[in-house]
Amino acid sequence: MSKQKDTCLITGGSGYFGYRLACSLQAKGSAVVLFDVTPVRGPLPAGISFFQGDIREYPQVQRAVSGVDCVFHAASYGMSGREQLNRRLIEQVNVQGTRNVLKACVEMGVPKLVYTSTFNVVFGGQVIENGDESLRYLPLHLHPDHYSRTKSLAEMAVMGANGASLKAGAGVLSTCALRAAGIYGPGEQRHLPRVVGYIERGVFRFVYGDPDSRVEFVHVDNLVSAHELAAGALVPEREPSSAGQAYFISDGRPVNNFEFFRPLVEGLGYPFPTLRLPLSLVYFLAFLTEMIHRLVGPLYNFQPLLTRTEVYKTGVTHYFSMAKARAQLGYEPREHDLTEAVQWFRSRGHGRRPGRSALGPLLLNALLVCGFVALALSYLPGVGG
Repeated sequence: MSKQKDTCLITGGSGYFGYRLACSLQAKGSAVVLFDVTPVRGPLPAGISFFQGDIREYPQVQRAVSGVDCVFHAASYGMSGREQLNRRLIEQVNVQGTRNVLKACVEMGVPKLVYTSTFNVVFGGQVIENGDESLRYLPLHLHPDHYSRTKSLAEMAVMGANGASLKAGAGVLSTCALRAAGIYGPGEQRHLPRVVGYIERGVFRFVYGDPDSRVEFVHVDNLVSAHELAAGALVPEREPSSAGQAYFISDGRPVNNFEFFRPLVEGLGYPFPTLRLPLSLVYFLAFLTEMIHRLVGPLYNFQPLLTRTEVYKTGVTHYFSMAKARAQLGYEPREHDLTEAVQWFRSRGHGRRPGRSALGPLLLNALLVCGFVALALSYLPGVGG
């Protein structure tokens, strides 16, 4: 008699990571349900179904988790750009949505939940070198953005729910959290298109911060592997068990943020910027941009060039040890780079056209520098009358 397939639910399943995780789980024999407010683009492979619903609505979450063996809770809001400035929706999705998922798991008898967390739960702009899971949560009032603060609250709720008695059936709910670095890969739809847009519009004309600063990224396939390993270890009787544990997950290769993107810039035929600005200046300008957005956002929801959190995340050294993930989960990240992403963008018509004059970029560089300096000086005490 063949073993019945496990059924996995992925919240935020229509997103880039959620869909890649679903395809991997399906290929390994699991039945997968994608739960998202946004429909999946294109047809679904056999063994993957879609449940359209809003994580903020508990009855919809409850129906979605019915009959599920494991929940991968990847849904979130406010990770980057102007989304970071929508406090109300961030709170509703990241905090209340997570509470809804945990409550539904307990009431519907779901025994396992893997939460997709973030480095940001411990990072708020301070230098961290080879940090590990013994680091405490960053105090909530020190988070420079609502996304990081609410992801911390959500992870705390997930950790607190580990061991909760299930109301439907015997057993307990086992939970763990994977603190992911910035995700990349071919077809990624959140960060890379924004970077490419800046490159193609001539906005990416400077870098900032210490050239020796180091950050981390994680290829989508490595993150998928980590989630599958964590779910497999999410059994209280297993030794070691991932139940009640948090893990940092990345490619394990700290790199300067801008050097990481050099292959993308040059692979699309553009020159890599040589102008380097002080981190403090760029942070100050990001702060001003956020203030302007707060004033005019209700009328014009423009996309900030950078937010304060994005300046910290890209310009301040923070990377983490994965010794715990290796030892307890057997996680071994494979080597990847941006070659696939370059090919993906080029196959869709992106890339510099030959014969473009270099005068425009030079003038834009000069205008950017003058504009930054003038704007910064205008806000200094005693300057500008």
